[in-house]
Order: sequence, then C-alpha cells, then structure tokens
Amino acid sequence: MAAGHDQQQPGDGDGPALAHSHAPSPSHGHGHSHAHHHGPAAPASARLRRVIAAVLVPFAVAVVAGLVVLWPGGVPPHSGGASGIGFDQKTVHGTVVATAQAPCQGDAGTAVCTKVSVRLTSGPEAGRTVRQTLNPDGTGRWSAGDKVILTDSPGAPPELRYAIADADRAVPMAALAAVFALAVVAVGRLRGLTALVALVVSFAILTLFILPAVLHGQNPLLVAVVGGSAIMLVALYLCHGLSARTSVAVIGTLSSLALIGVLGEVFIGLTKLTGNTSDETALVHSLYPGIRLDGVLLAGVIIGSLGVLDDVTVTQTSAVWELRAANPGLGARQLYRAGIRIGRDHIASTVNTLVMAYAGAALPLLLLFSISQRDVGSVATSEIVAEEIVRTLVGSIGLVASVPVTTALAALVASRDRVGPVGRSRRARGGLPTPAAVPAPATAAPDGAPTGTPAGTPAGTPTGTPTGPVGHRRR
Repeated sequence: MAAGHDQQQPGDGDGPALAHSHAPSPSHGHGHSHAHHHGPAAPASARLRRVIAAVLVPFAVAVVAGLVVLWPGGVPPHSGGASGIGFDQKTVHGTVVATAQAPCQGDAGTAVCTKVSVRLTSGPEAGRTVRQTLNPDGTGRWSAGDKVILTDSPGAPPELRYAIADADRAVPMAALAAVFALAVVAVGRLRGLTALVALVVSFAILTLFILPAVLHGQNPLLVAVVGGSAIMLVALYLCHGLSARTSVAVIGTLSSLALIGVLGEVFIGLTKLTGNTSDETALVHSLYPGIRLDGVLLAGVIIGSLGVLDDVTVTQTSAVWELRAANPGLGARQLYRAGIRIGRDHIASTVNTLVMAYAGAALPLLLLFSISQRDVGSVATSEIVAEEIVRTLVGSIGLVASVPVTTALAALVASRDRVGPVGRSRRARGGLPTPAAVPAPATAAPDGAPTGTPAGTPAGTPTGTPTGPVGHRRR
C-alpha cells in the first residue's frame, strides 16, 4: 500500500477518524507512517448533499418563478404629473465659466448675491451660456471650472429654463470606484473579481426589480424576500463556489432571514409603526398612494440585514470546515463546540457594528433629541426613534440566531465530508491539507506503557485517537 493513500473511515462521523502510524510488520518490512482511513468512502456525505439539494433546488426555482411573476417592467408613472416635484425632471451638464458678486435685486440692505455663468455641455442647447443669480443663503458655492448639473424645464421662459441643481460628481466618484475595484482585485485576486461581479448583480436586482416592483404596488415583503433571496444566491455561489460549504451558508442565511421577516412583521404591527417618518417617505407616498409604507419599512429591514448575515454565515461555515481540515478526527459535537466559541466573538463584534451603523445613519436625529426637553422613555418610544430601534433589534436577533443555526448545520455536514489526500484535494478545494499522523513518542508512562499506546495494548496496535488542535477534548 503506497504511503499517503487516504480512504474514509465509515461510521457516524461523530467519532475520531483512525489516523494512525504503522509499526514495522511482516508485510511492512520497512517502517513507515501515513494517514490511513480504512474502508470505502462513507455514503453519508453524498446523502447529506442530496438533502441539501432537495432543500435548495426548490427554493432556487421558487425564487426564479417569483422574479418572473413579479417582474415590474420599469418604473410606473406617478400621480404627480410630468413634473415629479423635481425628481424626474430632465437634466443637462454644464461648466461654470465665470462668477461675480452683485447686490441682490430688490434688497435695500447689504445682501450680496452671486451671478454664475454656465456653459452647457450637453442637451439640445449645448454650447449656450446661461446665467443664474444665487441668493446668499444658497448652499452652492461655485467657481470657474466647476462641473455642474442643471435642471431643464422646456416649458419655462428662456431665462428660467435652466437652474443649477447639484455638482457633477461623476469623475471623482468614478475614480474612487476604480481605486476600490483595484484594491479588491489586488488583495482578493479572482475571489475579489467575483465579489465585484456579485456586487454589480446585486445593484442590478435592486434597481431593476425591487424598487420598481415596490412602486408598482406589489407586496413589499414579498418583493424583498424574492429579491433578497436572488441576491443571496448569486452573491454567495458566485463568490464562494458551488459546494456543500456554500450551501450550508445559504441555508443558514435563509433561516435567519425568515426569522427576521416574522419578527419584523409582528413587532412593526405591535408598535403600530407606519413607516411615514421622513420627508422622503411622505413624498413617495404622495406620488404613489398605493404603496404600503409599513411594508417598505419591513422590506428595508430584510434587505439591510442581508449583507451582515452573509458575512456571519460564510465566516462560521468556513471556520467549521477549516477546523475539520486541521483535525479530521473532530466529530460533529466537537466541531460545533469549537465553532460556537468563534461565533460568540463574531456576535459581540457584529452586533455592535450593526447598532453603530444605524446610529451613524440617524446621527442628525439623535443630535436633535439630545437637546430636547423630553425624557428618554418618551423619546425612545416616539415613532421616528422606535422605527430605528425595532429595525436594529430585529436585525440583531436574526444575526444572533444565525450563528448557532449555521454552526450546527456546518458541523453536521463537515463531520461527514470527505477529507482529500494530502497536498491534492484539500489544496484544490481551498482548504488546508490533511496533516499526516505523527507517531506518538515512545516515552514511558508511570505504569510502564508507552505514552502513544494505552496501557494494556500491544505495541504496534493503532490507538485510533489522534491528537488535535484546540477544540478536541478527550473523554
């Protein structure tokens, strides 16, 4: 038998594999040691893969069917007429060519306005120079050479047709995006490239399916579940490959998203949150009165939690598989115990990250409430704050629940997963090579038996208990 030949030990996967060293024997005249797993490959691994496929294939088919049935076909017209209250006006690009200070017309005081001359660089009147007077309380501060975006109102008088709306940030933002992409590919290489492709697909699903479908009046919860599931499937399998490891992460993420959806539906109803807590939501509701804003709030909770859940479930699954690769003798119970210790650290850091992310987004609101004369209880239960609290706590509960669920499933599957030969299969699969068993030192124990062999066991008999990394406990 050639050294380094691996076979899988049959069994239930919860006990240690028989990695051991052979002593010289009549059939092995030259002493050598190698990892040796007797028996054929265990059928449990293939059986579990069939179970995983039985769960995920119908789910993927349901997601595709949901995309087809709910596909919106573009943004619908709104009830605000052609103007769209400024949000869907045509825009053109221009370059500031000159600015000058001048007294404001009709102001008897000392107020000074800014006269800005802009040369249009796009649109039907490209090349024309238009002028606009900016009040001193305006937010824009322009100088010659600045790139700007102007609204175009063809029905207005010629002198009022164009108005500066915003700065043209396309070039610096494109440069920042290019630096980000280069950094991701330089460090992540092929995995980083697939992550960028998954990011593009995620934005495409968000902008082409989720947002238009909600505007069409579809159930926001159903749209968020279908769209979020599609993003999850594409991102995880594209970034991490089609494998049992990735499938475990997908199932863990799906379970946690289901929990978040149920909790969100229940507590948004119990706290009577309407979702109409900002000027943006009020404007959307005025343009599309058929939209359920509480449903939009719930959809936002689900989509916002998806990215963090992907990180947790993938990390937990990878940790369990690497523990298994480092010590193939670890069973499901030992893998779960070691993985859950990693998960507790992950929970502590990620929950804090989630809370801080929501606090950062709501910082202006928190500043206003910090100077109010209301007590903490009344502030926390006001709708505008309660919405953020419910969003944070529901997402955090789903995040916490994803750790034991994903770790348990990963331990169950990984303990029955085959460990390939040293230097070949594990390297090809991205994991650690299976370490060859090292003969135990033959130092004498107090009872006179060698430490590598239990007392009363003849020399040369395999012990069947490999030494392992942290997380393997002797019984």
